Amino acid sequence: MDLRTIKTFKTIIKLGSFQRAAEELQYVQSTVTTHIQKLESDLGVKLIERGKNLRLTEAGRLFSEKSDSLIKDYDYLNHAMNEFIKGESGVVRLGIMEPTASYRIPLILAPFMQLYPKLQISIQIGNTSILSEMLDNGIIDIAICTTPESGVGSSFEPLFVEKLGLLVHQSHPLAIKEDIYLHNLQNENLLLTTSTCPYRKKLERSLLEKGGSPYLATEIGSMAALKYYVQANFGLAVVPLISVTPLPEGTILKELRDLDSGLITGMLRKKESPPFNSAGERLIAFLRQELLNFE
Repeated sequence: MDLRTIKTFKTIIKLGSFQRAAEELQYVQSTVTTHIQKLESDLGVKLIERGKNLRLTEAGRLFSEKSDSLIKDYDYLNHAMNEFIKGESGVVRLGIMEPTASYRIPLILAPFMQLYPKLQISIQIGNTSILSEMLDNGIIDIAICTTPESGVGSSFEPLFVEKLGLLVHQSHPLAIKEDIYLHNLQNENLLLTTSTCPYRKKLERSLLEKGGSPYLATEIGSMAALKYYVQANFGLAVVPLISVTPLPEGTILKELRDLDSGLITGMLRKKESPPFNSAGERLIAFLRQELLNFE
């Protein structure tokens, strides 16, 4: 049983004649007859009583009723595939790390999705290590993250630098200090993200290299939450500037003079990943351009 024979059957029912069905479907009449014979043979039951006037059997009535949804599903699938081929739809699975996932991507994606509403986008949020693993396992198609530890089997395209600053409570002594260096953080309570976070790794490495240790540490699992703990005077935090714009009330953002430029963020893809359709490629090009120019 195939869809052509079902469509032939439905056309006969609609027009009440093998001949008229053949004309509409642009078949010779023998083809229409063959389709119905094959359909009845596949089902093992007679569907149409031939004669002066065609009449459905009981099985034919049941089959006609149940086959409607099948044809609708097929037509929907066929339409969806045509849209995909034309580049109007598709599925792109993105992996994005913070703070880009919360502070950049929503503003960037909104106008694009208005242009391509049929493109489906899945977004997974995680750190670079997790996203790299998801990319390797085929769970996501592309990652927007910091530079991975290994480039084996993947390509990384740098796009922008995520700048960092020191967020302090307005009552903290460092709030009025003009020039702050990493060694000024000795013995302070630093609010740190998880041990796998590239921002934490960079900070801890810099503290060791430039005299910022020893220090106290309180781990906060969410980067987005750091500013609220500083606001509550729980400690100090080195944060991406974009995540504290505007500043929470009662806090002050300070520059760390000897903390070099922030973390490079870009697009990570598998070297041999299959190409997207045109809608997917438009999305990747759009994200690239917008992330490069994001203010």
